[in-house]
Amino acid sequence: MIIPLLHRKPVPVDLKEHRALKLALPVTDWSVAADLNSCFIAAIEFVDAARDYPIFFVRTGNDDDGKAAIAPIAVFGLQPKQNLFLEQGRWRADYMPASLRGYPMCLGRMDAENFAVCFDSAWSGVGTDDGVPMFDADGKPGEVLQNARAQLEALEGETQRTRVLCRRLRDLDLLRPMRFDATLPDGSKLSVDGFLTVDNEKVQALDAATTHELLKSGLLGLIYAHFVSLGHMRKLLDWHLQRQPAAAPADAPAAPAA
Repeated sequence: MIIPLLHRKPVPVDLKEHRALKLALPVTDWSVAADLNSCFIAAIEFVDAARDYPIFFVRTGNDDDGKAAIAPIAVFGLQPKQNLFLEQGRWRADYMPASLRGYPMCLGRMDAENFAVCFDSAWSGVGTDDGVPMFDADGKPGEVLQNARAQLEALEGETQRTRVLCRRLRDLDLLRPMRFDATLPDGSKLSVDGFLTVDNEKVQALDAATTHELLKSGLLGLIYAHFVSLGHMRKLLDWHLQRQPAAAPADAPAAPAA
């Protein structure tokens, strides 16, 4: 999938136009994701992602049935365009979500049925001198392009499975709006909302048959991974505070006159 705040200039890979291009892989400087405060994660990633990130749900428009479409996201920051997992270009987590891991490659929808492998042509790691070639000497897709296609197609399949699971959460009415409020040391307020979280009381109230269904489908495990992940909001708040400028001492003496 194309992430506008990450893939700033995605273009479909084309042999004629891009035969000589090389990619400076692996990505080592993630400054390109500085404005990214969240990203989609697939259901298969929940257990790994929950060890590093808060996982929430968001509305993403409407499904084909006209009801709200829901998607899970890993949260990176407490404010728009804030990525607290970046520190001098280094990613501060062991696990990298799959939708980022394939950068600069992404999958772009051409129409209702077809997708194209794209790359972010604005990335500084795209060039013709150094790096891994996208095409081999015979003009056939190189290893990096073949691997990217396989990974992106696998992620698209997992994305569809995740949508099905999220529809079940929605239909069971297990989601509720989330609001996170904190008072900062200077007395100012920080509020984060717009996300959805699973309502634990509603989960506990499910009948045995539904609980067994969710267990068999894997959705119950995802719900509890989501619950575990919420503890990382405290970490994000601590990282946010570390980036705030130090307050001047309240009773600092005036500077002496020259």
